[in-house]
Amino acid sequence: MLTSIRGLCAATFTAASLLAATPAFADETDPPAEFTLSGNVAGVTDYRWRGLSYSGGDFAVQGGIQATHSSGFYVGTWASSLEQDPLDIYGSAELDVYGGWSGEISSGLTADVGVTWYTYPNGSFGKANFLEPYASLSKTLGPVTAKVGANYAWEQDALGGDDNLYLYGDLSSGVPGTPVSVNAHLGYTSGALSPKLLTGVSTEGGFDYSVGASATIAKNLSLSVTYVGVDGASIDGFSNDTVVASVKLSF
Repeated sequence: MLTSIRGLCAATFTAASLLAATPAFADETDPPAEFTLSGNVAGVTDYRWRGLSYSGGDFAVQGGIQATHSSGFYVGTWASSLEQDPLDIYGSAELDVYGGWSGEISSGLTADVGVTWYTYPNGSFGKANFLEPYASLSKTLGPVTAKVGANYAWEQDALGGDDNLYLYGDLSSGVPGTPVSVNAHLGYTSGALSPKLLTGVSTEGGFDYSVGASATIAKNLSLSVTYVGVDGASIDGFSNDTVVASVKLSF
C-alpha cells in the first residue's frame, strides 16, 4: 500500500472504536460483541507494494487497527514507515484509511468491497494522496483458499491525471499438522502505477508475483518469508527481485 491520513481523524476513529468495542462488564454468558477490534504491528525487511519497494529496500515498521461490526461493515487504518524520497512527495510515512463490507454471499463464497484512501502525513499534500475502490471474491476449495480481486483508481492528480487498474489472484493453504501456511500471488497493474512505467521501460502494464510461507511461533506471533518479483527494469532497492522477511504480532 501507499498512504497517509489526518492524524486527528485516525485518533478520533480509534478512540470511538475502542469505546464501542469494549463492554463495561463481560463474561462467558454475554452475547457476541456487536463490534470487534483487531490490530497488528510488524517489522519487515523491505516494504513491497505490488512488487515495488517504498522503503528503498530497507527495513520498515508497520501496523494497523480495524473495527468490524457484526453486520460485516468495517473501518480501519494501516501505516508504514517509508524511505524519504528526494522530492518529499511521500515523506517518511504512509497512512491508509479504509472502509468497506465483507460477508458470505453464497455457500462458501465471500465478497469484500470497499475503498482505501492513501495519504502521506508529512509529505507534499495533494501530490501523492489518492482514493482507490476495491472488490474481491474468495472461496475455500478443500485445503486451499482462492481469492481474486480488482482495485481501480480513477484519474487523480496523484496519478499524474491518469487512472490505474490492478487485478490479482491469491492462493493460500495450511500445511496439515504444522503451524505453517504457504501462499502465492499474481497481480497485474495497468495505468499510472504500472511497474514498467515506473521503472522507465514502457507505458504498458506489468505483472508482480510472490510465493512465500508463514508460521505461528507463539500466541499471536508469526514469522514469514516471501520471494517477490516484478516486471520492468531491475532497479536495486526498488524493483529488483528480493526476499522479504517479517515478524508480526497480532492482537
